[in-house]
Amino acid sequence: MKPARTKTPRKPVGKKGSQTSLKDPVGVYCRVRPLSFPDQECCIEVINSTTVQLHTPEGYRLNRNGDYKETQYSFKQVFGTHTTQKELFDVVANHLVDDLIHGKNGLLFTYGVTGSGKTHTMTGSPGEGGLLPRCLDMIFNSIGSFQAKRYVFKSNDRNSMDIQCEVDALLERQKREAIPNPKTPSSKRQIDPEFADMINVQEFCKAEVDEDSVYGVFVSYIEIYNNYIYDLLEEVPFDPIKPKPLQSKLLREDKNHNMYVAGCTEVEVKSTEEAFEVFWKGQKKRRIANTHLNRESSRSHSVFNIKLVQAPLDADGDNVLQEKEQITISQLSLVDLAGSERTNRTKAEGNRLREAGNINQSLMTLRTCMEVLRENQMYGTNKMVPYRDSKLTHLFKNYFDGEGKVRMIVCVNPKAEDYEESMQVMRFAEVTQEVEVARPVDKAICGLTPGRRYRNHIRAGPVGDELLVTEVVLQSFPPLPSCEIMDINDEQTLPRLIEALEKRHQLRQMMIDEFTKQSFTFKGMLQEFDKGISNKEYSIQGKLNEKEKVISGQKLEIERLEKKTKTLEYKIEILEKTTTIYEEDKRNLQQELEAQNQKLQQQFSDKRRLEARLQGMVTETTMKWEKECERRVAAKQLEMQNKLWVKDEKLKQLKAIVTEPKTEKPERPSRERDREKATPRSVSPSPVPNAPPLRLRHRRSRSAGDRWVDHKPASNVQTETVMQPHVPHAITVSVANEKALAKCEKYMLTHQELASDGEIETKLIKGDVYKTRGGGQAVQFTDIETLKQESPTGRKRRSSTVAPAHPDGAESEWTDVETRCSVAVEMRAGSQLGPGYQHHAQPKRKKP
Repeated sequence: MKPARTKTPRKPVGKKGSQTSLKDPVGVYCRVRPLSFPDQECCIEVINSTTVQLHTPEGYRLNRNGDYKETQYSFKQVFGTHTTQKELFDVVANHLVDDLIHGKNGLLFTYGVTGSGKTHTMTGSPGEGGLLPRCLDMIFNSIGSFQAKRYVFKSNDRNSMDIQCEVDALLERQKREAIPNPKTPSSKRQIDPEFADMINVQEFCKAEVDEDSVYGVFVSYIEIYNNYIYDLLEEVPFDPIKPKPLQSKLLREDKNHNMYVAGCTEVEVKSTEEAFEVFWKGQKKRRIANTHLNRESSRSHSVFNIKLVQAPLDADGDNVLQEKEQITISQLSLVDLAGSERTNRTKAEGNRLREAGNINQSLMTLRTCMEVLRENQMYGTNKMVPYRDSKLTHLFKNYFDGEGKVRMIVCVNPKAEDYEESMQVMRFAEVTQEVEVARPVDKAICGLTPGRRYRNHIRAGPVGDELLVTEVVLQSFPPLPSCEIMDINDEQTLPRLIEALEKRHQLRQMMIDEFTKQSFTFKGMLQEFDKGISNKEYSIQGKLNEKEKVISGQKLEIERLEKKTKTLEYKIEILEKTTTIYEEDKRNLQQELEAQNQKLQQQFSDKRRLEARLQGMVTETTMKWEKECERRVAAKQLEMQNKLWVKDEKLKQLKAIVTEPKTEKPERPSRERDREKATPRSVSPSPVPNAPPLRLRHRRSRSAGDRWVDHKPASNVQTETVMQPHVPHAITVSVANEKALAKCEKYMLTHQELASDGEIETKLIKGDVYKTRGGGQAVQFTDIETLKQESPTGRKRRSSTVAPAHPDGAESEWTDVETRCSVAVEMRAGSQLGPGYQHHAQPKRKKP
């Protein structure tokens, strides 16, 4: 049974110096495959034995400045294009097999893009066996003569092993041999020539084993396809009509919290050929397909498990110890990951597209787990690692949370087309080699005596040695004389024998004394040597204690520096992230500033165009108003000249009236008579030269076609004059408003004021209504009519107009005011025609 493992990330760390607290980083190696064609562009260069450099190929500009950039990545070791499979195995996998034989777990997987040489590295090719056949060869070279007989170890469904005695194993072997079972290959069968060259390894590799134990090797082969686990060694009954597909398997956890595939076939093998035959049988069932980048592209992740079972011999060294607790199980997992790929390059469709999506998703989950593990270990966080997001990471969860060596070979293709994928692979490798895994602990040794296996074979050895020593000692004594007595009276033989024996006795006594003396001397020397050794031990122990104190202090200093280093690295990472954020903000602000500058430039150009346009409009408007002002000034000057001329005429008429003698009262001339006998009077010359003849019209005829606003304020007094202003189609208002003005073209204001003689004077102020640009209305006043009421006494006028009438002739005589004012003159303000149009007014009747 496999002993319980320690989950280092979640359990408290043991005391300092204990082996459970030791961790090793994941060993990451890089292998660069050769280019397919010599003229292909290369983007990866091997700098030295631990460093490779990626440089941007032609046509790629990755950094923002548009320059070509070169990036270097470091590994535990880099293998160039000329590296052999033997060199790769000695560095990467040899130690994993050695740990497997000594009861420690290991994980080795290849990672890279499609077509980078992962399967070649793991499996190999004819004449160049990969890591897998070399691992099998080293295992069987080491345990070849110490293997247990078949079926002594028996696997169960709980990820452990059962052990049975020799008799039960013999019965099961006889039972299996009687029933042909193709699932268990025989080591006596001929090797398949298809893979014979792959397992023909010329180099001999061997590891030291425990001679007092027996071993058994079990292999299994699974694949993870579309995130489902399938057993490639499972025997499915052949049905030509309706083939039965493989059933997916489930992951379970044993009592030691190790993950395993439930119901997976485990085959016991006894040789390299037999084990590789089992592998090749499953390899034929593995899913591969032809893609745009690889003719035989792996569409699934494959896992080949080598399980080594070790059990000690009993006290006699003849049979396996029948104690299940003494069984040691170790496992080496060889993983060939499917290549990451981009669908726009592989031109995948349908099932291939779905397979690529699942492959990339599982690899992304593996990368996420590595990043979370690295963050937890470096910064002391306790984030949950998403192992369950993928069957691949869930299966190997115990390697990263428990103990065991983990090795990864990054396979890269240096061609320029794989530049972006290779860069992602390098970044993942950079993160992975910062993850630490607990170092495997040594297994407990059972309390049996070592050397049990060969004890019965060397029992006669000490007796022969003792006889040889006795024979050498006897040869150092003087020879004995002849002891044969032929005559009863012989008196020489016995005395000679006695003399020889006495000499031998003396010699023996001398040797004993010398031996005793030398033994005492040697004993004294030993005592002195012991004293010297004791003194040296004391001194060495003191020195060791001092060294241990120094080492403890150095370890504390190292731990403090490591914590400080991690803190500084964390701060550096935070600063890098902050710098990245600030750079992004800076770029955004620069872009915004450029946009604002462009907008301001656009507004400035629009403003300049508008200023030029307004300048033109202002110039045009200025010229227009200058002309208008000149026209208005000329009109005003003409109006004033007309007014002066009218006043001059009035004064002349008044002077004529005052100065002329009044002999008789003339008859009131009628309108018809005035028309018939219109004799011209001498008048002042008109200020307008060559004035056209005036056309007589009725005063109210101008309002016939226009609509008027008749503005009569509420404060006006109603007059009783006969002549009242009347405008047809007029809108009468007391207060001027915009609504009324919008409906009419003419405006008339009735204004009353008190004249100098005390009478009410009514003025009719008339004007034109214009629409303004702002949508309102404006009134421009054109002329004024005055209505006035006077007393008949004192020759005062009852009513008059603004201007006196023109006389028809110089010889006409005027008798009174009514006769003289029978002709009214209307003058329009701003007119260039001098006095207004002439028309005759009916004389007002006197009140009764």
